[in-house]
Amino acid sequence: MKKFFASLAFAAMIFVPALAQEQEQEKAMTLTVEQAVEFAKENSKTLKSAEIDLEMKKRASQYSWNVFLPKVQASFSAARTTELDLTQANSMISIANGLNQISSLISGNPYVPQEKISEKEKYHWALVGEVSASLSMSLAYISLIRAAKADYECGKITWEQSQKQTFMNIKKLFYGLLLQQESLGVKKATLENARQRAAQAEVNYKNGLIPELRLLNAQVTYENQKPEVESAQQALNQAMDNFVFLIGLPVGTKIQLEGSIEPTYVNVTSDDLLEKYADKSLDYQNLKGAIDSLKLNLSALNLSSYTPALILSYNYQPMKTFVSDDSKWNDQGKFAASLVWNLTDMLPFSANRQKAADIKANLRKLELKMEMLVENQKVQVKKAVDTLNQAREQIDSMGRNITLAQRAYDSSARSYRNGATELLDLRDSESQLNQAKLGQLNQKFNYISALMDLEYTLNADLSSYKE
Repeated sequence: MKKFFASLAFAAMIFVPALAQEQEQEKAMTLTVEQAVEFAKENSKTLKSAEIDLEMKKRASQYSWNVFLPKVQASFSAARTTELDLTQANSMISIANGLNQISSLISGNPYVPQEKISEKEKYHWALVGEVSASLSMSLAYISLIRAAKADYECGKITWEQSQKQTFMNIKKLFYGLLLQQESLGVKKATLENARQRAAQAEVNYKNGLIPELRLLNAQVTYENQKPEVESAQQALNQAMDNFVFLIGLPVGTKIQLEGSIEPTYVNVTSDDLLEKYADKSLDYQNLKGAIDSLKLNLSALNLSSYTPALILSYNYQPMKTFVSDDSKWNDQGKFAASLVWNLTDMLPFSANRQKAADIKANLRKLELKMEMLVENQKVQVKKAVDTLNQAREQIDSMGRNITLAQRAYDSSARSYRNGATELLDLRDSESQLNQAKLGQLNQKFNYISALMDLEYTLNADLSSYKE
């Protein structure tokens, strides 16, 4: 009965956690690498920020013609003068009063004298309205419009670059998690083998087939491997949570990755790739666009310095004063066409020419950066191709090594069960087998990662080179 209950408890320890794990996997969200990329495309904060930058450049390009919009202003004011010089007007009023007095004596009508203008507050005030429009036209505006459009084209390249880099990083993380899962699976399998050996050693010890020391060694080996598996499981869970956050899923979402680390092999050479795709690189196109944009800004600056601007202006200014009771609105507006040339901007030490010198210096820096980019691109492509070739050789070599290590482990396991091999020899065989399996998985991951780096560097799909 004791043996029966012990067996029942042992079975519960094995199957209950397995059942709970299976139920948890059923609740988890299954995720492929394509789905992970789609989630990142919809929810990535990095891409949303890059989208805002692109929208700003698009708007600047779309409305770059607004430099030709006239400047229109409207104003209305009421002004009061402190003193009035109305001597002549008051003299005329005095004469008019005299005539009125004579007329009243003749006609018999009552005499009503006119007040002097200075005695009335309204004579101090004037109403002035103004509507003005001015239009400035310069050859520099054409270069500024072209520069805004070139800047927008650079923005589109930067957006595409940010998008592809984000997708590449998500894919690398996805395959890295698969590699971590496979590594954990190997560790769990090793732990299960150690558990089975400990259980078998206990049975053999009770039957008097092995000494107590051998039993203790098997139990210690099993217990020592438990923390390593638990630590690897915790690290995988944390990496999963971080991945969920990066692709934009709600924090705490449980996911189950669906896929395998199986690379698509390609047959490429660095010389052939550089000849076909060197100028298609997003880094190359982005830098070339930045150089073109700076050249257009320099052209606009030079045109504004060495050519005049045509300024057309019209001013409509109605004005009304109260010097006399029958005063009317008068238009004091005007139209003007002017050629304006800022001669100060032509001086070599002026702020305008210093800004031009800065642009020229930045142009030289970008040209040097372009030369470095071209050379660095050759290094990166050659490095990626070498990594692909080396990883491919290692994958094939480790595949053969796994076959040999599996045979050696199976033979050691049989000998150990028959008592002909020590536990240490069995553990060495198992360690070599696990090392071969994990080594091959690492090389497959390296191949996938190097291929993604190569496609990103060249901005090319290399599926046409598939073997």
